Amino acid sequence: MSIGNSPDDERPFEDVSEEARPSIGRTLRQARVAAGLTVDDVSTATRVRIAIVRAIEADDFAPCGGDVYARGHIRSLARAVRLDPAPLMEQFDALYGGRPAPTPAAPLFEAERIRPERRGPNWTAAMVAAIVAVIGFVGFTAFKGGDDGIKDVADGTAPSSSAPATPTTKSDKPAPVKPAPSDSAIAAAPQDKVTVQVSATDGKSWIYAKDHNGRMLFDGLLKKGQSKTFQDSEKINLVLGDAGAIQLYVNGKKIEDDFQPGAVERLTYTKGDPQAG
Repeated sequence: MSIGNSPDDERPFEDVSEEARPSIGRTLRQARVAAGLTVDDVSTATRVRIAIVRAIEADDFAPCGGDVYARGHIRSLARAVRLDPAPLMEQFDALYGGRPAPTPAAPLFEAERIRPERRGPNWTAAMVAAIVAVIGFVGFTAFKGGDDGIKDVADGTAPSSSAPATPTTKSDKPAPVKPAPSDSAIAAAPQDKVTVQVSATDGKSWIYAKDHNGRMLFDGLLKKGQSKTFQDSEKINLVLGDAGAIQLYVNGKKIEDDFQPGAVERLTYTKGDPQAG
């Protein structure tokens, strides 16, 4: 009979500590790869520099320039790769000390409670009372003067009128009825511009759009039933996070491309006939 620890005592313990939890950078990188996005795609969508995106994915938050900017970058990257930013923000606050406590506002007004301000006479109320008195006097005078007209009517004489009555005429022509606006502004797309309407018909999708100068037109999540219309003089560049949930209308024509659910599509449309770039 041996004395010592049994084999059950030598089994390794399951690591459930905070250290076993994936880091913020590793979580963001895994979600980006799972979404089929590159670092350039995320940088373009969030307008966070590529070097900072790579640093955050390596859990290096020094290039962010401070905790406030780091929180903002983490929140933007999480939304771009379709993650809930709240758990990542809690993990960041737990690692780096959290947000500063707000300053209580009650002591700032203590002096006003102790020494109330002395007020002068209320001249506004006096002016209002004087105006009311003048209006009452004018009304009383006008009413008294109107008694003469009432007396004339009682005696059988009609009071004189200073101005003849103007006959009113009715126009037989009905007022023009304004046509109801069309449900889709895409039907009146101008010929000298490119017009793209993006509609989330089968689900929600992250959308990024920019014009021919590279200026961002939209960056966000389009929920089911929502739509966005973009217009430019030359071309519209699109990135669809879930192309299978999107229906496109380009220059007033429906795009019949068979986009797959969950597929990331990068598209460019110009003036004239719809043509995917």
